[in-house]
Amino acid sequence: MKKIIHIFVLLALVLSTKAGNPKHEVRAVWLTTIGGIDWPHSYSTATQQRELISILDQLQQAGINMVMIQTRVRATTIFPTTTEPWDGCITGRPGTGPSYDPLQFCIDECHRRGMECHAWIVTIPVGKWNGLGCKQLRQKYPALIRKIGDEGYMDPEKPETGDYLARFCAEVTRKYDVDGIHLDYIRYPETWKIKVSKNQGREYITDIVRKINKAVKPLKPWIKLSCSPIGKYDDLTRYRSNGWNANTTVCQDAQGWLRDGLMDALFPMMYFQGNNFYPFAVDWLEHSYGRIVAPGLAVYMLHPREKNWDLEVITREMNVLRDLGLGCTFFRSKFFTDNTKGIYDFTCDFNVTPALIPPMTWSGKQAPSAVSSLQVKRGLSADIISWQKAIDNSGADYLLYNVYASDHMPVDVSNPQNLISARQRELSITIPHKGRPLYYAVTAMNRYGLESEPASMQTFGASRSSKPMDFRQLIIGNKLKKYKSKKK
Repeated sequence: MKKIIHIFVLLALVLSTKAGNPKHEVRAVWLTTIGGIDWPHSYSTATQQRELISILDQLQQAGINMVMIQTRVRATTIFPTTTEPWDGCITGRPGTGPSYDPLQFCIDECHRRGMECHAWIVTIPVGKWNGLGCKQLRQKYPALIRKIGDEGYMDPEKPETGDYLARFCAEVTRKYDVDGIHLDYIRYPETWKIKVSKNQGREYITDIVRKINKAVKPLKPWIKLSCSPIGKYDDLTRYRSNGWNANTTVCQDAQGWLRDGLMDALFPMMYFQGNNFYPFAVDWLEHSYGRIVAPGLAVYMLHPREKNWDLEVITREMNVLRDLGLGCTFFRSKFFTDNTKGIYDFTCDFNVTPALIPPMTWSGKQAPSAVSSLQVKRGLSADIISWQKAIDNSGADYLLYNVYASDHMPVDVSNPQNLISARQRELSITIPHKGRPLYYAVTAMNRYGLESEPASMQTFGASRSSKPMDFRQLIIGNKLKKYKSKKK
């Protein structure tokens, strides 16, 4: 009863108010590559790169801080590997690669904008039975692939499936500076006639997750391991999942994976509304075990060719999730950046300030030391801020730095309005000040998201302007266009 009352209170609140921006919040997007439906829309390298840059610029302006790019598509890839063939979305010719590495390009461009980049790995489905990826996998492992209709699936009941996927994820982790490995479709297919007990089925799927965890975490323990489970974990006391849930229907014990430390984050596919959404969102929260949960929102359902939802369905869900302290993830990128029914415009206004990804406090790693020798050189139109690197205590390969600015001293680094540049690797930054004398603070942050104590230094006498700063205008090097698409 307590849970239900809380939901109704939240719904009443979001009708008239907009939740305040937190400092830590996942704001993610799934960037689909299968069939090039989100990206790419051309087989030209130059055009692909320009298009991705434009997409990421739009996402940055909307406050997005995490991009999950579909990396393993259907036993095919968007990066060079001898394990599986190239997907046809890149060159139009399955098995033939381009003149560049699309995954590396996406990682570099995301990091340049202070965004995390996660490799989205489609696990069990391997595509059309006679498609290149499935065919090659069947040739290598003939007993490992099951046919359902005209599609191929890796058999979750065979231990070799977990071994194979663990090796694949380890290869991505070793070769690339990704911030996360995101597992999609880590479950039984809904068309699979499960003949074992549900407990045994859950153990089969969990064994795959366990093997991937053991392969990835020793290489880079700061990597976030996550998945996108079915949006309802299971039936609740007062609300039923109507036969479609993660735990019972497809043997996906996602909440147990958080509890047992097998995963760091969940992005449940909550493509529902009303009582099919809110009680189940609270259930994910109550079983998050202090880890990250950022439900997936069905922005595609806004489109007239889909369900033609009203924009208010998604905006209410965004407000409730923020009030609950959860993040959100948009499915999928193109519906978002196309501003379907105004969702992009709303999000730009909703994310007034930038946000950092919640730190992985459960990893128990020590925060970095504070930066030293912070200096500010005042210019006519911009301040140049520089510092010496901090000491990392986490064992990761490099540190990141966050820059804060304020009209007041000391700079409050807990206030998200003061964050003007996040996750940068450089030891200096130029901040256009528009004639406003500012105070600055810099923190070091390790790959786990743990921040140091701030180092602060003032410029020339600070003013007391009450006008809030616009972080989009202050961030250096990003002369962002005003992406106000025509509402669709």
